[in-house]
Amino acid sequence: MKYAFVFPGQGSQFVGMGKELADNFKSARLVFQEVNDALSQDLFKLMSEGPESELTLTVNAQPALMAHSMAVVRVLEQDFGIKLTDKAAYVAGHSLGEYSAACAAGVFSLSDTAKLLRTRGEAMQKAVPLGVGGMAAVIGMSFKDVDALVDACRETGGICVAANDNADGQVVLSGHMNAIEKAVEIASEFGAKRCIKLPVSAPFHSPLMAPAAQVMDQALRAVRANDAQIPLIANVLAAPITDHKEIIQHLIEQVTGSVRWRESVAYMVEQGVTDVVELGAGKVLSGIVKRSYKEINAVSVSTPADIEALAQDL
Repeated sequence: MKYAFVFPGQGSQFVGMGKELADNFKSARLVFQEVNDALSQDLFKLMSEGPESELTLTVNAQPALMAHSMAVVRVLEQDFGIKLTDKAAYVAGHSLGEYSAACAAGVFSLSDTAKLLRTRGEAMQKAVPLGVGGMAAVIGMSFKDVDALVDACRETGGICVAANDNADGQVVLSGHMNAIEKAVEIASEFGAKRCIKLPVSAPFHSPLMAPAAQVMDQALRAVRANDAQIPLIANVLAAPITDHKEIIQHLIEQVTGSVRWRESVAYMVEQGVTDVVELGAGKVLSGIVKRSYKEINAVSVSTPADIEALAQDL
């Protein structure tokens, strides 16, 4: 058995996230309290009770998802005696999930990670005025085949890039809204089964995020960082790194760069990973692994029952 632990990205948040953990484990409550203190906000109340419209805001969703993931990690470590450093061959996270992975691997402290994600969320939201940029999921096309569609959308005069290579046949475009709307309109002409505009508030992982990358450059270089205790598969590399300077550099590049998730999963599989465990909200990443690699055991772990089942397996 060879394990990789992965951490979800934006879109997996839901009202009620983490509540069952807090009700059952003091270690989880302490995580949520530490994040609340770091942000000077009752984020856990927002996670538990909503409203959903506020939880979905990038500035709240990013630290909330990390807090939930880290509560799962702490419960595993403190209540079940299972340390990720002993069990994990790799950690990885999708977009903001890479910060959760870095925290789990000991690169940043929990409170610093929360502050970094608050800064990242604010910077991403400010980088592009609301309604100017957007994202769309293209279903049924590969990352390399989407180039012609991207070129056609640029004829609008807007920026359009392939932002997320999630899986075979699932690519996310990002850029100016007029270019994204064009993609939705013409994608079928290029062989796409579907092209759906995503309910996001900014064009993440595109050159339009350059102002946010500058903000994160300053924020990440100002924070105390350690080398990763578990190799971290970086989004922009699809390869593992442990040096904290490299991790910081690639987190800065990640703001405007593509999330190479399909290649990251392929790398894990090539290295003999047998089990991929998604820690935190939702089942998006474990679902992608299951669909792409039938032979890999992929599970999502977010509730006390999930943690107990995983602890028995480990």
